Amino acid sequence: MSSDRRIASLTPCAGRCSTVFGDAVCRGCRRFNHEVIQWNTYTAEQHSVVWQRLDIQLDQILVPMLPHADLKHVENFVRSKRVRLRDDASKGRKLYHALKLCEKNRHFTDESGLGIHYKQVRPLWQEFERRVLALAQASYDLAFLRADSIGQHLIHLQEED
Repeated sequence: MSSDRRIASLTPCAGRCSTVFGDAVCRGCRRFNHEVIQWNTYTAEQHSVVWQRLDIQLDQILVPMLPHADLKHVENFVRSKRVRLRDDASKGRKLYHALKLCEKNRHFTDESGLGIHYKQVRPLWQEFERRVLALAQASYDLAFLRADSIGQHLIHLQEED
């Protein structure tokens, strides 16, 4: 028997999956339902594509919401709390983990580097969740519309032949 202890691969999972209840976009990690289901079969490149989309969404939402954040301080704070980050984690991803830690433990706010008061954490978190879920849903809808449009185009081409 091997004594090799492997560290589980990083996953965007936030531990509160809503795809099991039929959501097309997970309210926890904001992956599409098929990405959640098939995650363990994805290649490193496929993982990277999903991570990039999610990080772009976090950058779009959190960077403007936290203009006074000190990124180096935030990164050190997140790592001090033993949060695993991908080497290519975006600024928004780091801000997300810091805000999430503060949302669970508001007394962390002063040491987080986010540049906010502890009383701002809850309303910021709620507004972040509202915005990021709306953006993720719009991203899903656009992907679905593109796929449907391509499918309709292919059917039309076949009918012409």
